Amino acid sequence: MVDTMRAAVWHGTGPELRIEEIPVPEPKTGEALVKLTSCGVCHSDLHVLRGEVAFPSPAVLGHEISGVVTALGPGTDDAAPAVGTSVVGAFIMPCGSCRQCERGRDDMCLSFFAQNRLNGTLYDGSSRLQATDGSSIAMYSMAGLAEYAVVPVIALAPLPPELPQAPAAILGCAIFTAYGAIRHSADLQPGETVAVVAIGGVGQSIVQLAKAMGAGRVIAIDVSDEKLAQARRLGADEVINSAGTDPVAAVRELTDGAGVDVAFEALGLPQTFQQASRMLIDGGRMVAIGIAAGDATAQIEITPLVRRGFHIMGSFGGRTRVDLPAVIDLAAQGKINIADAVSRSYRLDQVNDAYAALGRGEIRGRAVITME
Repeated sequence: MVDTMRAAVWHGTGPELRIEEIPVPEPKTGEALVKLTSCGVCHSDLHVLRGEVAFPSPAVLGHEISGVVTALGPGTDDAAPAVGTSVVGAFIMPCGSCRQCERGRDDMCLSFFAQNRLNGTLYDGSSRLQATDGSSIAMYSMAGLAEYAVVPVIALAPLPPELPQAPAAILGCAIFTAYGAIRHSADLQPGETVAVVAIGGVGQSIVQLAKAMGAGRVIAIDVSDEKLAQARRLGADEVINSAGTDPVAAVRELTDGAGVDVAFEALGLPQTFQQASRMLIDGGRMVAIGIAAGDATAQIEITPLVRRGFHIMGSFGGRTRVDLPAVIDLAAQGKINIADAVSRSYRLDQVNDAYAALGRGEIRGRAVITME
């Protein structure tokens, strides 16, 4: 084992990350030290970097990872992945013991939101990361923009050898989030018609998974022809470029005026939220997934909501203990393609280039940061 590692540290004064040498963290009971292969580049991190979502600094961001377990904390349960196991980590790291976790609602874990997302710590109230002077560095999920990360073993699942390690990182957020939205919030039924508004990393994951989980017809909506072409390659039946077309009218035309059974909004803008809500068939469901900047709001017309029995709900992610193994299994079966879902790869020292490209809308699907 080495004593130090490179990490991309955010100091809270702007969107820039600095590559710094800091001590390798040590896992405690119930935790694993993972030598990272890759970390996905996600809009949630970008919201933090831009100051649109509050988070303490200094911090290491990055929350969808793949890697190899190199150590386990003392007294960690024998059911944990053994040292040497290739793993994927989910961004929601449930405590396993709060009221929500006991109900199986890992996606609503009280400790995760109160400790990690609010304070940047794990569930004993402390971070595993420190600067060279011993001061604490906050962790956004497991703090994956580094060469090593401490992850609660409850948030890890083994990665089969037939799946490539670098693109497998996206199983822990982009695909995991999409799966939770489709399986639990939408409760997608075979043959139902689906609209996906915004084809980024999560949006293209919804396209793939909706087809794999039995959707009859999938309509992809975006302003980028390149992203729409990718959506077609991943299974979309119809595409709509909303840059020059009213997407609501186009969806209704494609569905003979009825609308779709389920609309997913994967960007978090007021206008796309409203568009998705207006694409529904009577009794249809809209699932909002995109995180909005600051306190952004969207208007919903009350009478159509009541009269037509629309269901509008949010979905933050999957239920880690059951859904992370499920998405890995779907990938292993070839029902979703993780390699084609990753369009760019950056080195850790190129991390600022990666987030700048994401902010400009240049990344089709997902990019990953590789550590070697």
